[in-house]
Amino acid sequence: MLKWWQETVFYEIYMPSFKDGNGDGIGDFKGLLEKVPYLAELGVGGIWLTPFYPSPKVDNGYDVSDYYAVDPDYGTMADLEAFVAEAHRHGIRVIADMVVNHVSTEHAWFVESRSSRTNPKQDWFVWQDAPNNWESFFGGSAWEWDAETEQYYYHSFATEQVDLNWANPEVEREIWKVFDFWLDKGLDGFRLDVINNLTLTRDFMDNPVVDGEQQHVFDKDQPGMMAKMAEIGERIRARGDYFTVGEISSDNLAEIERYAGSDGLDVTFNFNFGSVASRDGIVAELARMQQVYADGRMPTLFFGSHDMSRSWNRLADGREDVAQLLAMLMLTAHGVPFVYFGEEIGMADFVPESMREMRDVKGVYAYELALQDGKSEHEALVAAQEKTRDKARAPMTWPEGFSDKTEAWIGEVTPDFARGQRMFAFYQALIALRKTADFCEPGYRDFKVDGELLTYVRGEHLVCLNFGAAREMENKWGDLTPVLANLDVVVDADRIMLPAFAAVIFKI
Repeated sequence: MLKWWQETVFYEIYMPSFKDGNGDGIGDFKGLLEKVPYLAELGVGGIWLTPFYPSPKVDNGYDVSDYYAVDPDYGTMADLEAFVAEAHRHGIRVIADMVVNHVSTEHAWFVESRSSRTNPKQDWFVWQDAPNNWESFFGGSAWEWDAETEQYYYHSFATEQVDLNWANPEVEREIWKVFDFWLDKGLDGFRLDVINNLTLTRDFMDNPVVDGEQQHVFDKDQPGMMAKMAEIGERIRARGDYFTVGEISSDNLAEIERYAGSDGLDVTFNFNFGSVASRDGIVAELARMQQVYADGRMPTLFFGSHDMSRSWNRLADGREDVAQLLAMLMLTAHGVPFVYFGEEIGMADFVPESMREMRDVKGVYAYELALQDGKSEHEALVAAQEKTRDKARAPMTWPEGFSDKTEAWIGEVTPDFARGQRMFAFYQALIALRKTADFCEPGYRDFKVDGELLTYVRGEHLVCLNFGAAREMENKWGDLTPVLANLDVVVDADRIMLPAFAAVIFKI
């Protein structure tokens, strides 16, 4: 029997950008509550919320300053509870981002830790008298000098995001309390941010450098990580029928998949699939996933998130037929799909035209590092535009507008409502079809890659996905009834004629 999350299409909501319910230009829980019927109409069964905890927002909420409250920008605890209850009333589960690798430097735990070397919380974080060569994943040194303690603290991301020391049992016990608190509030599980970066060892060996670029070898996936992941998964499952998905900061499928399963988290994100730079690698990566997950475990399926350019620009080249092709793959393949908000209406990238419009710390870091390297302001802006994650963070383009306020917290994109209606109907039909047993049961039949053509059978349905030029393929299934297609497909007794970028589901 399948678990609920194996039958669920999840929908990621970037909290400040989905819907503003109080007119201050920032998305919030009142806005989310208003749009639950929209999500139910789309057909999703799960929502993933990005962080909504109090935060100075150096990294847009991924720098948590209080694990036990709701940031006032997003409303109150009562607003959150009302939203979760309404989602549940519509049959939609809610999971939340949980950031337990690091906290904000404004968090009370760190304020205590840096107050003196003898403070009881000093060992809740990672301090050294001298730094090694580790670099932050955002660029620059991962060590920051603290004048009060006269030591360096470790931050694997922004300077203001200080890493917790998971080698300390007190830290672990406190995080268990955090998990319990939010499950008691009605959440249905967690998306665990950069969960394989937990600091479990104190060896501090220098990372190797290849061709001038540091390789993150000793600052993630450390000894003890497998056991810790299994413990986290087991503790949350012991509470009830909850779901865990881990963000693994790796592009190695073998590393990514080993953290998922009955002895780990339920699933882990494969960014090789989700964030491929072009369409060329998609079919090959799915073929690799099909082999790795042949034991019935489920990979994740996604083409967008708050950390990357929108798939409309990055993968679909601004073409509706290609965007629908990608949607059909994501929603018919073996795995747990995650739709990023706005994908279902074909939203495009927002690209800041100046540093005044830049909101993402990663883009700001890229700009500053480029200037330090002697680049011109224009060259530094281009570097920031390449690195920024603002592209996918523009507000949702609702027909009535994102907010009653004239200006949102970040720049908006020009809506195309006609395209949005067509894309929504296509996603809606795909999600409805996925809810049949055909597309929820694990595995494939007749999985075949022929150049840029991918075909597979799920139950009584044949899926044909053509990532290249128009072509013919042999019809070896006999009578085929088209169920859903993005383009006109011609079928006879012997042949199936597929236009370029055609995506079609047949009943066989």
